[in-house]
Amino acid sequence: MSVSKLCRLSTALVCLISIVPSFAVAEQAAAVKAPYIETGKTNKRGDACYSTVDTNAAVHLLSGLLEVWTPRTPFVDAGVEAPAKDNCPAVAKTDWDGIPFSKTDGHIVNKLVHDANIAYAVKVTKARTAEQAVAAYLDDRRGKNASIVDGLGPLTEAWKAGSKQTTTITEVAADAATVKYDDKGNNRGAGSKPETENKTDANPDMGLAIDFINAASGDGSTEPAKRYFKYARPYRWSQDVSVVPTLEPAKSSKPVEDGGFPSGHTAEAWRDGLAMAYLVPQRFQEMITRASELGEDRILAGMHSPLDVMGGRMLGTATVVYNLNKTDNAALKSDAYAQAQSWLIAKSGVADAGALEVAAHAAPLAADRFADHDANRTYVLQRLSYGLPTIHATDQPARVPQGAEALLETRLPYLDGEQRREVLRTTEIASGYPLLDDAEGYGRLNLFAAADGYGAFDQDVTVTMDAAKGGFNAIDSWRNDIGGKGRLVKRGRGTLGLSGANSYAGGTVLEEGVLVAGSSSALGAGGLMVNGGSLIVAADKPLTVGGEYQQLAGASAKLTLNVDGAGTLVVAGKATLAGDLDVTLADGFAPASGTKIEILKAAAVSGTFGKFTISGHRATLSYGPTSVTLTID
Repeated sequence: MSVSKLCRLSTALVCLISIVPSFAVAEQAAAVKAPYIETGKTNKRGDACYSTVDTNAAVHLLSGLLEVWTPRTPFVDAGVEAPAKDNCPAVAKTDWDGIPFSKTDGHIVNKLVHDANIAYAVKVTKARTAEQAVAAYLDDRRGKNASIVDGLGPLTEAWKAGSKQTTTITEVAADAATVKYDDKGNNRGAGSKPETENKTDANPDMGLAIDFINAASGDGSTEPAKRYFKYARPYRWSQDVSVVPTLEPAKSSKPVEDGGFPSGHTAEAWRDGLAMAYLVPQRFQEMITRASELGEDRILAGMHSPLDVMGGRMLGTATVVYNLNKTDNAALKSDAYAQAQSWLIAKSGVADAGALEVAAHAAPLAADRFADHDANRTYVLQRLSYGLPTIHATDQPARVPQGAEALLETRLPYLDGEQRREVLRTTEIASGYPLLDDAEGYGRLNLFAAADGYGAFDQDVTVTMDAAKGGFNAIDSWRNDIGGKGRLVKRGRGTLGLSGANSYAGGTVLEEGVLVAGSSSALGAGGLMVNGGSLIVAADKPLTVGGEYQQLAGASAKLTLNVDGAGTLVVAGKATLAGDLDVTLADGFAPASGTKIEILKAAAVSGTFGKFTISGHRATLSYGPTSVTLTID
């Protein structure tokens, strides 16, 4: 009996035992069961007997698909004959033909999920607009980095100039429906060393940055997984899936060599998008959004399904984590970050990384497709799971992949590695979705949310921001809705903003620097101690303090008052006052002389502010047993 026939009649494990020496199986399986950062090197287009769910890191990572679909054979083949080599015997060519529902096809395990997966592709391709068709065509035919670079917004042109990036696909040609066009550009750009093959000179401007992006894709091929899972493209599953007409020439005529899962375009977009987000954290979330958009464009093109795209995201993310944690890349990632930041700062005409953050978001909405933070957040979140039916418990604990904290090194530089892991853990999406409940946790990562800080303080959190280091060390904002039982302690001279609908119960302590309360519930459900530094109240409604409020001498509170009580303090417990109070009236808010504004209400008030100032007006303060009132002179 041939190996291929034996494997069709047995499980993957039985097949392996029958064709590979036991010591090799044990050695390879043990390696893959280790974290992806240790096993990523096994994602090779190697011999079939070594490329299984138990021996290939990518296949292992994505093995959740087996709960939806069982492939024809339990090893990487896709019609390829493998000659005898090392400890691997020859593997005969499988009779799988790549056509769904044929006699040589695999088996649908979960019809509900599979049908929902293909139904999404049918739905969006039928409703596809002309503008979406153009975008899908460009994201298909253009180099992936050349596509996603516009996620950099106002920094895009400076990046293109520094990277020496080129593309030959800039529009949809008139005859694209009959002629297949390939991008003849250099995709990512030119590296630090000359390349004979691509006829590029060494790039002294951003060559290290391009080297880093190239390195981030190491061992990232989707081909072994495609040739293992043998899950067809959606247009082969259903004739109701409409492929973009201009992409008809790009369709493969060899289904056996053209698996849909996972999406290679999507994996590359996430690899490059995460690498660029690392180098330009000022556009971290926008690059995440752009990578997600390219995945969606693969579905709009008719070329992929949601599961394909979800798998591409997972594998792309795991690949970057694997490469960020490689010792060989340690110096490169540091040097590449410094080079990219230096180049973009110089070309933007700003002084430092903090000013680059402003420049990175200076364009109006019409000039920056990714300017709307809330729209981006919603877009990305929906495309993490695509709303597919859940197949597992939805309340399972979060899991953070080993080494994944490296993804946030430049975006949250003031946190240590364990704190970044906690950010990733507390911002993950719920469990239960097909494919996404992998053993390490890659499927549930929500990196867009992670860039907005903690999702919960499950224990006390101390944040030290050294403003002298600049960039996000000097100023950052957490926009998530933070829950949990823990307390926040803010140290260092930097500025931290909180603007979510927060409910954390442990209270807040400001010891140094600036804490900006940007929402009425920014400080959660606990008390507030302003022991030093400055509290800035910038909420559009009264700021609530769930416990006691204490302000010490040497500390200050800065209130911006507006109509409807915006900028005032409502304290559930006792307020003990000292230090400075600085009041500003918002633009357009001009209360008449004699107007009384209750700026602080509490269960009880003791002490007084040592110094009171009001910008551009004259006013006096009066203290009552439960309130502090400002009277406009």
